[in-house]
Amino acid sequence: MLTIALPKGRIAKETLMLFSQVFQERFLFNDRKLILQTKDFTFLLVRNQDVPTYVHYGAADLGVVGLDVLEEKDDIEIVRLLNLGIGKCKVVLGSECGKPINYLKPRIRIATKMTNITQHFFSKRAIAVDVIKLYGSIELAPLVNLADGIVDIVETGTTMKQNNLQIDEVIMESSAYLIANVNSFFAKKQRILHLQDSFAKIINTSINDSLQNR
Repeated sequence: MLTIALPKGRIAKETLMLFSQVFQERFLFNDRKLILQTKDFTFLLVRNQDVPTYVHYGAADLGVVGLDVLEEKDDIEIVRLLNLGIGKCKVVLGSECGKPINYLKPRIRIATKMTNITQHFFSKRAIAVDVIKLYGSIELAPLVNLADGIVDIVETGTTMKQNNLQIDEVIMESSAYLIANVNSFFAKKQRILHLQDSFAKIINTSINDSLQNR
């Protein structure tokens, strides 16, 4: 039995579709249940940011989570197995349109929920920054002079445009990764590697089909 932590929402659905393709059976959460049990797997629905924690502490053998979350929680020890190529997005630096960030200031203020990624980004550039942690409505911060800019996740950039914000720079591109608990990886290595290989074949087939249809 393998226990797998999935983030709520679109990535969970796409991951279960991958499992359905590999095992030729339907995997689907019913109603508002947070646990899905089959003869071979137990799936857990958790918050995106909590997936690495469940895996790190062994509550789950495996997990599926965005690279941005892994980079933000870089102090948690897990095994990165495979880029699943789903849940694609970007972590970007943004500012109010027509009001670019003034890097000549002694310190700039950046609002974000990804404090570690933001701090690392500006530290590498030797730019003094005050990172303001917010949990939502990040786009509002520059518009009310709470911050000079924001670091946030975008898929299409539409939300930023609607709020009169522009993308100044792409900090990183992200997609969902299959991760494993360190102890589980060694204790259940054969099963985990078999699953990883099965996923890789599905993903490669999908990529090849896309290239042929261009």
